[in-house]
Amino acid sequence: MLTVYTQSDQALSWIERHGHCPPAFVCVLGFTDTGLIPGISAAGKTPADRKFTAIADAEFLIRGTTAGATYPLPPLISGVSPVFITKALVDALGTPVYLFNSGLPVPPSVAAIDLGGQPARCLSTGQALSLGTVEHLFRQGLQWGEKLAQEHTDSYLVLSECVVGGTTTALGVLLGLGIAAGGKVNSSHPHCNHQQKLALVRQGLNHCSPNQDPMAVVAAVGDPMQIVVAGMAIAASHSTGVMLAGGTQMLAVYALIQALAQQRDLRVDFSRLVVGTTKWVCEDTSGDTVGLANLLSPVVLLAPQLSFASSLYPQLRVYEQGFVKEGVGAGAMAIAAQLYKNWDQDQLLELIENLIARELGQGLEIPQQ
Repeated sequence: MLTVYTQSDQALSWIERHGHCPPAFVCVLGFTDTGLIPGISAAGKTPADRKFTAIADAEFLIRGTTAGATYPLPPLISGVSPVFITKALVDALGTPVYLFNSGLPVPPSVAAIDLGGQPARCLSTGQALSLGTVEHLFRQGLQWGEKLAQEHTDSYLVLSECVVGGTTTALGVLLGLGIAAGGKVNSSHPHCNHQQKLALVRQGLNHCSPNQDPMAVVAAVGDPMQIVVAGMAIAASHSTGVMLAGGTQMLAVYALIQALAQQRDLRVDFSRLVVGTTKWVCEDTSGDTVGLANLLSPVVLLAPQLSFASSLYPQLRVYEQGFVKEGVGAGAMAIAAQLYKNWDQDQLLELIENLIARELGQGLEIPQQ
């Protein structure tokens, strides 16, 4: 049920080294005004919904039922948040969860470590973040990556994200670093809105001169999550395994790690780093995730063959039509469950559907297709 899309030898080595271990789950929450642009994302029907998606996902990940929640899960264009996948598997595995606020418009409603960041402006401004904020968040990422790795030397870290509009800022960082990522990124839409993304990124890059300096690129067209996760992964790789949990967004982080390592002569153990996402991302014909990963060789790209085709719930079945696809480390946690517990398709689906059934029983309204 696990497919290795790139670098099979390195992937098998990572699995042999870390696959038998229980993971620790890290989610870095962030925000960019890019996510408020009409049509840019399907992670919330309206801009007002998308403003609080990350905060709602974090609350659900910790508290579960959103009946009476401070920030209920927002209605999506179609489907259900991938946080249902993550929550079901984190709970079933007893996985420790660490939440980090890298820059949100309001504080989260559950306990999270505040990194002293800022929400990003729209990348079209070419001034998404101040360079000082980017440098500060990178140092925070390094410090926390080292700390978490030391606490989990017999495990590995799943480094996930929740940033609405993050595939567009990912495209910005990739192009800003000189990587030919146009037409290769994904989105939460069934067919990626490449032209809209590319126009915004070009507008942003035209307003600035990052000169492929990685810090300047993030400051110009990135978001606060990216530099935090890059710092965490760099530091953690010195002593434990790391799974970057996501598709386009984590491939952009991987590219950022490569650029930072070269520019700043930083030690990174790339043999300890892999990227884990979903098959819905890797096999999205409106993007080219595998092709993008190959541009960043030797990155390892993994995905579970989790399927919702036979699900009782239409909110899950629409994943097979290309809606939502990924988020909040959903694919990586499915990989972790398969490697650590050897759970198969039926067992994973049952866990996820049981969570949905419990939430419906608690009065949660889950959007219908």
